[in-house]
Amino acid sequence: MDRQLPPYLKVLTLSSVLLLSTTLTGCGEAEAIADAEEKPEVITIPVEVAELANGDISSNYATTAVLEAKDEAFVVPRAQGIINEVFVEEGDYVEKGQILASLDPERYELNVQKATADLTGIEKELTKIGEVYKEKLVSIDTFDKLTSQYKSASASLQLAKLDLAEATIKAPISGFIAEHNAKVGNLTESFQRERMFYIVDQKELYGIVHLPEKELSRVHKNQQATLALTAIGDQEIKAYVERISPIIDSTTGTFKVTLRVPNEANTLKAGMFAQVKLNYDTHNNATLLPRKALLSIDDKMSVFVIVDGKAQKVTVKTGYQEGEFVEITEGLTGEEKVVITGHQNLKDQAPIEIVNG
Repeated sequence: MDRQLPPYLKVLTLSSVLLLSTTLTGCGEAEAIADAEEKPEVITIPVEVAELANGDISSNYATTAVLEAKDEAFVVPRAQGIINEVFVEEGDYVEKGQILASLDPERYELNVQKATADLTGIEKELTKIGEVYKEKLVSIDTFDKLTSQYKSASASLQLAKLDLAEATIKAPISGFIAEHNAKVGNLTESFQRERMFYIVDQKELYGIVHLPEKELSRVHKNQQATLALTAIGDQEIKAYVERISPIIDSTTGTFKVTLRVPNEANTLKAGMFAQVKLNYDTHNNATLLPRKALLSIDDKMSVFVIVDGKAQKVTVKTGYQEGEFVEITEGLTGEEKVVITGHQNLKDQAPIEIVNG
């Protein structure tokens, strides 16, 4: 026979069970919260890093220049006549004195013959008069007049020979034929405006730059410069300060500097455009930082270095800047890895994840 509990005991028992269940549930949640607080989720910042380098870095002044031929010559005819022959073409290299073209020499050869005959006749007459003059059989005026005629005829012969020589067009300098306007059969005028040939000597070129007057004290003869030319790719060309103008242009506030550019291999051409870096000073074996790693806040320079998986902010001092690199003079040893991407909003001691290996 089953015994039934009194009603008040049933209520008491049910309340006890509910209370125990609530207590156990509360304890489980509290333990879970405690575990979550003990093990917070770590959020890492993805960054790219780079190593520092050791090398040379220079203080430069950047400008531009157009290369010019050191020596050039515009060849124009000094004599008039029909062009008989042309011996060179554009691009040919010629030596000084080499024949470029010739004019029809017939007229000039006849002039030489005539002048020679005139001089010979006067010379014979002067010889005869000279013998008579010694005997005082002719006046001094007659002798002087004949002497003057002899000198005039002699000069005429020299001019005729010069005209004949100038009928042969020769190169005044060694160099390349850069321009050619001579055609066989054309008539040339003496000292005409149109040049027959344009010759450039490109063994050395000049680069003309104009610098602000404040740079005057930093420029000196034989100072080195570096030229970069798109026409020859990434190859850098050395140049040297040849001349420095002693005056400042009052209109522009600049002074002229002439750079000497060696070109023995003839890879450079007059007219090429060049980016110029005039070297003021060079620091050797410097600690070099990628420029994009540098942060500037309130005139203070800093970088983030990687230490035990975290980004540590380090204040640095900088020196020369050249291209993509900055010289570090204080703050880094040169062995660190620095953050180069993802550091703009990075905080000191923030956990990081390196994404570029």
